[in-house]
Amino acid sequence: MNQTIKNRCEILSKNFKEISSERKILLEKLANHIQEKLNSNKEINLVYVCTHNSRRSHLGQVWAKVAADFYGFTINTFSAGTEATAFNQNAIDALISTGFRVEKLDETSNPKYEVIFGEGKSNICFSKTIDDKTLPKENFVAVMTCGDADENCPFIPGCDLRIGTTYFDPKSYDNTVLQNEKYTERSNQIAMECLYVFSLIK
Repeated sequence: MNQTIKNRCEILSKNFKEISSERKILLEKLANHIQEKLNSNKEINLVYVCTHNSRRSHLGQVWAKVAADFYGFTINTFSAGTEATAFNQNAIDALISTGFRVEKLDETSNPKYEVIFGEGKSNICFSKTIDDKTLPKENFVAVMTCGDADENCPFIPGCDLRIGTTYFDPKSYDNTVLQNEKYTERSNQIAMECLYVFSLIK
């Protein structure tokens, strides 16, 4: 893991007190499920779901992979939506400002990006729907990152656990003076909560 991202993880992992007790109960449910998978020597697949699969779900996909790596675990992370759009540039910029290297792999309207956080450590990110062929069809957790997707996806086939860790959408601040600050704030919140989950795994 590159040092800048590692430093961010170390800072955030010292501030779990900022997570509310109610939120911790929800995150601990996810941690317990991951622990059960580990204890059974089963693959861990997390799919972060948001309506447009453009901002919060990608941040979840990236930070969950980083958090697991920070605590010494190997997992598979994905993201999806109820409709496909594109990985939002403001979310990409928030990750770049944190120390990630982001490489655009094609020039389509919905490009694939490699989000790199260390030597041989990366995620492939692009917008897709929950039925996309690149996603696991069974043995996965669906982590709902927005209330709209949670309400409009009443059933996700194949998931072992569905959990709603919804986040405020930074899209509300697009093209405002607070844009970069709010995207970084959301990225840090998602990062901290992912780190908290994996800090509980033994």
